Amino acid sequence: MAGVSNYEPYASNAEGLTQVLIDLKDTMAGKTVYAVAGFGALAFENVTQGAALYSRSSDGKVGLARAAGTLDEATVVGFAQTAKNTGEEVRVLTVGVLATSGLDAGDPFYLATGYGGITSTPPSTAGQYLVRVGEASTTANLIIQLEPPILLS
Repeated sequence: MAGVSNYEPYASNAEGLTQVLIDLKDTMAGKTVYAVAGFGALAFENVTQGAALYSRSSDGKVGLARAAGTLDEATVVGFAQTAKNTGEEVRVLTVGVLATSGLDAGDPFYLATGYGGITSTPPSTAGQYLVRVGEASTTANLIIQLEPPILLS
């Protein structure tokens, strides 16, 4: 039966850790797992599901990132899991798979010059930032791979 452990209780040593990993492997065998990690933060503006977000250095609130803005605005901290209004807490996905649409599998994606968007065509204008944010695994899934912004000259 899936989810039943053969090794509990685990010893609090290296052997116990090994048994935990074996048990996890056995429990998850044959299952597809989409793990995501993130954090909650207040939105200082309305955000849509899947929007690229940055964290304002002055107060830690999140808003729509863009490659044609400041270094702060181009530093993507993650993506909005759901749409939220100004002042509401938004879950910011930083690792994992983002469900979205309109992607081409295998293409890398970059922060767009417009607010909160991503594009498969990297920005190339001096003064804008080049920010890789992930790679499409399917037409509807972006594997989040955030990289620091590079100022184009």
